[in-house]
Amino acid sequence: MHLDVKVLSLMRPDKLVKCPDFPCHDVNKKSYVVPNIEVDVNKIKVFMISEAPPDNLANYFYAPKKSFYAETTVQAFSDAGFNVANMKDVLNLGDYVTTAIKCGKTAYAIASQTIDNCSVRILENELNLFPKLKAVLLMGDTAIKAMNLIAQRNMGRRIIPSGSTYKIRKGKYFFKQLRVFPSYLQTGKSYLIEKSKRKMIAEDIKTALELH
Repeated sequence: MHLDVKVLSLMRPDKLVKCPDFPCHDVNKKSYVVPNIEVDVNKIKVFMISEAPPDNLANYFYAPKKSFYAETTVQAFSDAGFNVANMKDVLNLGDYVTTAIKCGKTAYAIASQTIDNCSVRILENELNLFPKLKAVLLMGDTAIKAMNLIAQRNMGRRIIPSGSTYKIRKGKYFFKQLRVFPSYLQTGKSYLIEKSKRKMIAEDIKTALELH
């Protein structure tokens, strides 16, 4: 019997990567979520890491109805010159969007141990689901910290240097064969008012998606 290769490439991340023990104390576990969508792993070229899910999962990227996270993310891709109307369109471009930590925040700052816990239990395994990746977009400081922790475990060194994002974002950074872009957070109300950051986010998205 011949199996359909297309069927084999379809998967749901939330079925394949999970937190086994929920060790963190500074998060809202009621808003725990891994992207619960069906995705063709072979079509994903860019892995975008945001910060954390919202407390109300109705505002998550892949919520069934229009949500705030989806609205600002779609706007970021529109700013980059792509014709998108929803998160399905973003996926069809080859960009998968997730978060560095999988539970909601309970304070402005996220503990370093929490970022490390999630990076080793979920995020690194989630990244490994996609064999055709070309780039990783790090949307904000939490995503940058998480990626540096993954790089430290795998390569023995961090890949994104310290410093203000606007100063370092033009450098070329790599995790194994993947180009890695330090950028700014594309969710939250501040995204709608900080025009200079919106412009830089759009530039980073465009460059990442145009890699071959």
